[in-house]
Parts: sequence; structure tokens; C-alpha cells
Amino acid sequence: MKPKKNQELELKRNSVLYFSVGLVAVLLLAYVALEWKSYYETPEYAQNLGVPDELIEDVPITVHELPPPPPKIQTPPVIEIIPDEDKTVETVIESSEVNQETEIAKVEDIVVLDDETPDEVSFIVVEDSPVFPGCEDAQDQRACFQSMMQKHIRKNFRYPENAVDMNLQGRVNVMFTIQKDGSIDDVRMRGPHKVLEQEAARIISKLPKMTPGKQRGAPVRVPFSIPITFQLQ
Repeated sequence: MKPKKNQELELKRNSVLYFSVGLVAVLLLAYVALEWKSYYETPEYAQNLGVPDELIEDVPITVHELPPPPPKIQTPPVIEIIPDEDKTVETVIESSEVNQETEIAKVEDIVVLDDETPDEVSFIVVEDSPVFPGCEDAQDQRACFQSMMQKHIRKNFRYPENAVDMNLQGRVNVMFTIQKDGSIDDVRMRGPHKVLEQEAARIISKLPKMTPGKQRGAPVRVPFSIPITFQLQ
């Protein structure tokens, strides 16, 4: 059965083509409307506003001279005239510098201070350090003193039984002073327990009498300190 409508007269067949052509035409008209430019005509009276060259005048350049500044009025100096009869007395300025003939003070008036030797000098800075028995002929008496002190501690060292039972150990710092007669005095201890301090005091009490230290040839008191270590095996 054949359709009743003629396919050549069907409008929907080319609808896409017609839509594209219409869209391009609208866009072209919109572009022309936006880019269209119009100008106003210049009236005739405005075309002849130019000034002729013969009416233009050159402005002459003039030079103005300034008047000179007024002269400065300077006051003349005042001249004082001294008569010849006035006699001026000239004075001689004596030199105040000291020379070899200047006597500053009399010899009797000069007080001479006594050379006081300090009563106590540290073991490190004393001129003549104390001499431990047996170090009299040593070249370095300070080193010999230290060595003999360590030897004396090892010889007389005895670990206290109470310290062993209480498991006490540590270091006791001993400080004492070698007096002017070579004796040991002013013994002080600082340690972890009193039992260890007493043992350190016993060891120091067995030190022999020494040759005292000297400062400027005079005997002085010399403080000394040494640590004694107590350690259980």
C-alpha cells in the first residue's frame, strides 16, 4: 500500500539544513550590527577655523638686567692708641719642670714599708714547697711530695670492718695544713660516711714531720689536699 503523502513535498526532510542556514544568517546580521560604525559630518563653519600664517606674530625675547646689590657697610675697627710714657712691667715665667737638682722630699720623711710575708701560701704557688722526708735531694720536690703521699696512704691503708659490713665505699677528700714547724694540723675530711672519714684521719695522723714550706725565705703555713678512695673488691 502506497503512502498518501508525496515524499518530495515533505517539509521535515530538510529541517536541519534550513535551521543551519537561518542560524548563520542571524549570526551574520548580529555581527554586522555590532561592528557597524557611523560618523557625523563636519559642518562647513568648522572647516575654516584655522588661523592664517600672516596673523601669527613672533613674541620678542627681552632681557631684563637686575640692579646691583647695595654695598655692605663695614664698621671701621677701633684703634686704641697707647702713649709711649706707659711702661709695661714684664714678668719672667719660671719653669715648673722637675730636674735632677729638685729635692722632692727628705730621706728622713720617706716611710719604708716592711716586706710582710703572708702567713699562709697555697701548695701550688709557694716558692719553696714543703719537703717530705726522703725528698731532700729530689730535683722536683713537689712531684716527690705527691709520690711519697701516695706511698704513705698505700702503706697505712686498712679497710674498716664496719665499712665492709655496711658495704660502704667512696672517696674521702682530706685537707690538712703543714705548719711552720713542719707538723700536720687542721685536718678536715669530707666523705660519704663517718666511718670512712675516721679511717682517712687515722692515715693522715701517721704522717711524719716535714720540712716546712718557705716564702721569701721565711717559713709559712701550706695547706694541702688529697683524695683517699675506698673501694670494695
